[in-house]
Amino acid sequence: MNHSIYRVVSVRVSAPYTLQVEFDDDTSQVIDFQPILRGELYAPLLDITLFNQVQIDPEVNTLVWPNGADFDPATLHDWAEDGKELTTLSQHWQ
Repeated sequence: MNHSIYRVVSVRVSAPYTLQVEFDDDTSQVIDFQPILRGELYAPLLDITLFNQVQIDPEVNTLVWPNGADFDPATLHDWAEDGKELTTLSQHWQ
C-alpha cells in the first residue's frame, strides 16, 4: 500500500474554527473543523480559545492542540476528499 507522507509547514486561523494549512508539497487547504468537533477528544476544541492554540508538532509535522487532539497530516492534506467521511463518522462520536 502506498501512503503519501505530508508535513504541515504553516497554519493560521482564518475564521472561527477554520484554519489555513500549508504543506511541504506547496499545497494548502482551508479547513472548517466545526462539523467534526465532537466526542471526548475534539469537543473541547469548541472552546475557541483552546481551538486557537493550535500548533505544529515539530516531530511529526501535524496540527496539535494542548488537550492532545491532533490529525494525521495526510488526512489534512486530502481534506477535500476525507473531510466528508470524517464528518459523517463524527456524528457517532459521544
